[in-house]
Amino acid sequence: MILSFLKAAISTLSYKIKEMSMLSLICSCFYTQPHPNSLYQYGDLEVKGLSKRASGQSFEIILKDPDQCGIKATLEELQRRLEAAEERRKSLEDLLLKQLAEKREHEQEVLYKAREENNIFSKKTEEKLTQKMEVNQENREAHLNALKQRLREKASVPILVT
Repeated sequence: MILSFLKAAISTLSYKIKEMSMLSLICSCFYTQPHPNSLYQYGDLEVKGLSKRASGQSFEIILKDPDQCGIKATLEELQRRLEAAEERRKSLEDLLLKQLAEKREHEQEVLYKAREENNIFSKKTEEKLTQKMEVNQENREAHLNALKQRLREKASVPILVT
């Protein structure tokens, strides 16, 4: 429907431009110097001449508003349209709130997962550190025991004085 309307509008516009060109040609025969910004009106089309030079002539073509020949809307039709618009606004708002809730829920899940991973990392690090400390303590005790053993061996060896 819109396509056929556009085709009709384009054909009408091209016809009116051809008609305007003929009129412009006839007027240029009578008036060698056209009035700047002269105004032409053809039904629902308004044409203003902007400038004329040796290289060509420029026009501004203005179509009248479609409201002038538009269909009259009834009160019930307007009310129905307003209700439909309000319904669309509400559904759009509900959709937006739903998307925000989903986004917030996703953020909470991501934060929870990050906290869990951080806790797991902390526990593993603490376990490794505890294990290292235990190994170091065992090594220290073994080293001290070895030193004590060597000291006892030296103390038990009789010293010969000559």
